[in-house]
Amino acid sequence: MSEGSGSGTAFETARGRNYPALRQFTVFLENRVGQLLEVVKRFEGTGIRICALSINDAAECAFVRFLVSDADRGREILERSGLAIIETDLVGIELPEGPQPLLRVCTALLQAELNIVQAYPLFVRPHGKPAVAIMVENIEFAMKTLQEKGFQMITEGDLSDDPIGDA
Repeated sequence: MSEGSGSGTAFETARGRNYPALRQFTVFLENRVGQLLEVVKRFEGTGIRICALSINDAAECAFVRFLVSDADRGREILERSGLAIIETDLVGIELPEGPQPLLRVCTALLQAELNIVQAYPLFVRPHGKPAVAIMVENIEFAMKTLQEKGFQMITEGDLSDDPIGDA
């Protein structure tokens, strides 16, 4: 097999920066003062931004869910810190113009009989428009449905491309 300068093969990873789903990390924290700050500080000086955040508080622990601007590096940071994490795919959707954009998203998913499990807004504004991250029962079907209805999907690459000044 020849490996000359003209025989380069373009290899692609299974997930790239423009994969149509966003990766959410769920971290389990003790329900004590300062625990969230400790997680957020792990990203200080890395160039990675937290792009969305959701906290579900329980009696003894809290479930912190977030999206970061670089999911692969973010996972490495969390794993090195020894935190228990779960990684989940979410659909990122740019909200359309109009008086009730979330109503349009919910209606499209309801028509496809897809339940929304969780949802929260993004801190960043990819393409200068508001966006939301949604967990659904069937992510592939949800993305297909929303794209067919004309919604713009947000990719992992969109999270890293957003200038900090627009956040």
